[in-house]
Formats: sequence, structure tokens, C-alpha cells
Amino acid sequence: MPRFGFDHSYARDLPGASVSCQPATVPTPRLLYVNEPLAQELGLDPAAWRGAVGDALFAGNALPEDAQPIAQAYAGHQFGGFSPQLGDGRALLLGELIDRRGQRRDVAFKGSGRTPFSRGGDGKAAIGPMLREVLIGEALHALGIPTTRALAVAATGEEVWRDRPLPGAVLTRVAASHLRVGTFQFFAARGAVEPLRRLADYAIARHDPALADLGGMDEGPARYLGLLRAVAQRQAALVAQWLNVGFIHGVMNTDNMAISGESIDFGPCAFMEAFDPAAVFSSIDHGGRYAYGNQPHIARWNLARLAEALLPLLVDAPRDLDDEAALQRAAAQAMAVIDAFPGWHAQALRQGQRAKLGLQVATAADDVVGDEADDALARDWLALLQAQGADFTLAWRHLADAAEGRDAPLAALLAEPAALQPWLARWRTRCAQDDLAAGLTDPAAAATARAARLRAVNPWVIARNQRVEEALEAATDHGDLGPFERLLAALRQPFDERPAYARYAEPAPPAVTARYQTFCGT
Repeated sequence: MPRFGFDHSYARDLPGASVSCQPATVPTPRLLYVNEPLAQELGLDPAAWRGAVGDALFAGNALPEDAQPIAQAYAGHQFGGFSPQLGDGRALLLGELIDRRGQRRDVAFKGSGRTPFSRGGDGKAAIGPMLREVLIGEALHALGIPTTRALAVAATGEEVWRDRPLPGAVLTRVAASHLRVGTFQFFAARGAVEPLRRLADYAIARHDPALADLGGMDEGPARYLGLLRAVAQRQAALVAQWLNVGFIHGVMNTDNMAISGESIDFGPCAFMEAFDPAAVFSSIDHGGRYAYGNQPHIARWNLARLAEALLPLLVDAPRDLDDEAALQRAAAQAMAVIDAFPGWHAQALRQGQRAKLGLQVATAADDVVGDEADDALARDWLALLQAQGADFTLAWRHLADAAEGRDAPLAALLAEPAALQPWLARWRTRCAQDDLAAGLTDPAAAATARAARLRAVNPWVIARNQRVEEALEAATDHGDLGPFERLLAALRQPFDERPAYARYAEPAPPAVTARYQTFCGT
């Protein structure tokens, strides 16, 4: 097999954070999907993977000669309960590549067989969940949301047993890194302070290099507090982006929160149709812990667990670990970061909502009253959608039509179309203020420009659950990748209204949405 140009900094720099492991050999590998644009970003040549070479490579039967597969260790809170050892039970990090932009990125298998962390599982994956990872990752990427992405999916030619026998597959995933909150929890739970410090330094070097010399001292806590702050700010922005497209991750355990700020692990995830803050689709989330509207609160909770894990690094010297007053001071500093999270998230959410409302300028610089007024405008818009049972994605999209003076497409989404008018009048008043602040004096030109901005940020197509399931069922039960390929083509240009893809913009019937559930696929 050709070399990929892999480096192995994780294994080299973090002893005790992984174990070497080889993927399982599969009987009849067959390459189903290759992400050629992503391959080119990585500096790889997908033409070299045609035929038997690609089949064997992406199923794990024949690795690049410079691959050194490892299973990473981590702990995690799963639905609030702590497991001190989880780890890659069906994943293997093959190595890291420096992409064409000079960024280090992980290349890893998922579904490649048992590892020492499998905890009795088979370590395998089915075609449906692996193709879901492709669809969701590419959908989020096209929407401008940081995410892991699938490089390839290969069928294995063997069955995996879940609730029924399913065709097996291996996913190849690319990530900025696979460092998780749970990775830090793994060492913290063992009281392994020096390995924890090495991990934090590794994370800083990889994701926040500007922090490396913060404080001007080799063992000062300032850079570790800076790491916590940087992770919190990335998560604040990420969750705001999720909310603004109606995305529900479904299983925000601490082992599924990436330090990089990327979306990761697309099991029981879904896009919301009719707006409902309590929306839950995951079959295992019986209490609604990871409901759409709970995601900011859960992100903050997870970050508090990261702060706890980092606490030994936030004291001034190792001897202070036995000093209660020093620990309390460090905890107070960490808590200040956690308490700042809601403000960072609110700011990111507001920025996104202003764009989705077609606004360019805040009512005044640092104007708290203006922020509150815009927050109220967005909040009342969402309340209107919820009360009227309107489709979340299309309602935002049809604001562009309203900006051009055509209210009918938007009003048609509401159970009571007349209920739209009071809010629409407020919005138009705010838009007029925005035009004035932006120096736009021609109302017709301003309306045209606003409609164009709205269509550039409010998608026409999302990965609607009905269409995702339709594509996965065709691939799983009939070996037909056509629906998957057509849906993927639609998702890669979510802001373009293309008649050939109109069915992908249509909401599912309410009866379908009401009973829809997603599953983790493990």
C-alpha cells in the first residue's frame, strides 16, 4: 500500500493515552464512497484508490505502510453517569496528516473491529449509521459549521447484529483531532497529574498555540486556564450554530465533546422540522437531557467537567494540590470561565440570529438595549413558529420572500396566517433601522440586498430525517446507493434552490415527524 505521509504525534507525545491495535480483516471489502474534495484537501490522490486497492485500504485489510493504528483511551460522563474508562471500542487512529493549509488532521477508522476498549462489543458498524455520518458531516460542513467529515465508507461483506442482521461497513473519519473532554477525564480520574499536563500541553500546541508561552513560565497555570477558556468559547459558538439550523446532536456525553470545537459522533442526531425547544429524537434519551433547547446547558455542564479535570493544573505549584485554599482559588478561576459561557453563547447566538434576520448592523455599538430588542425580536419569532407549528427551516428561508414584499410563502407555513403580521411589522421596522445604519437609502435596492443575504444564510435544504432514513434504508436493505448520492448532492449546496432537488426541501408530514426516532447504531 502507498504511504499517506502519516505522522503519529499523539502516540509519540502521550504515552499511556492509547494502545496499539490492528483492524479486523473482512471477507469481501468494497469501497462505497470516497470524499474526493476532502481527499484533495488532505493532499491525497483519490485516483490511487480505484479498484481492489481502495476496497482493501478503506475496509482495513491492507493499510498504508506508514499507518500505526492505535485505540485512544478516554473516560466520560454518559447521560450524567461517569465511566472512568471508555476509549475507542470500535475506532482506530491510523495517523495524522498535515493538510494543504498546514493544519494537522487525524485520519481514523470507525467500525474496524474489537479493541481493548470494546467492553464486550463487536467493534463493528453497519452501513446505515456509517452513511449517516457522511450525510450529517457533509451537511454541517456545507452549512459552515465545524465538523468531522467522512473520507470514505467501505462495505465489509459481513453481517453485524443489532436488532437484526445488517450489512457491515467501515468509516474513515477526518478530524482536527479526537481529543475529547473525556480524554482529560481519563487522566484526572487516575490522579495522573503529569500525564494530564502533557495532554494539556499537547492540546494547546495543536489547537491553541498562542497559549503555549502564556504567563512566561513553563509550569504556570495561566495557559491551562486559557485552554479552558478557548474550549468554552469554541463550544459556545458551535452550539449557537447548531441551534440556528435546528440541529440536535442527540448524545452530548463528555466523550462526544471535542476540544477542537468540531461536531463529532453522529449517532442519534437529527434536524428539527417544526420548531420545538423540547424536541428529542434519540431513542435512548428518555428524559430529554439532550433536547434541542437543552444543548447550551449541557455544553456548560460538560465544560464544568473539563474544568474539574484541569483543576490540578490550575494551581501555582504541585505542592498546592494539598492546599485547600489554593485549590479553592483555582476552582474560582475555573468557575469564572464556566460562568462566562452563557454570555459567550448568547453573543454567538445573537450574531447568528441577526444574520438570519437579514440584519447587518446592531442598533448601536455596545447598545445593551439594542441587544435586548434584537433578542426579543428573535425570541418572539421562534415563539410564533412554535405556536403555529411552522417548519423551522422554511420559515427562516421564506423571510427572503417577505423582504421582497411577498408574504404568502411564509404565511402559508402558519396554522393561522394572520398571526404573522404583527411580528412582520416589527421586523420591517427593525430592517428599516438597519438600512439607515448601513447607509442604504434606496428601499428597493436595500430589500433586494437583504433578500440575497437571507438566502445566503438560511438554507433551503437540510438533512431532513425522512430523506435520511429513505437513503439509509435503500442502501441497507437493497444495496441501492442512488438515494444516498442524490441526497448528498442536495446537502452539499444547501442554499441553492435547484428544482431537481425540490423534494429534499419539503417537510415530512407531521405524523411522520411525531413518531420519528434515531438510534446510536452501536
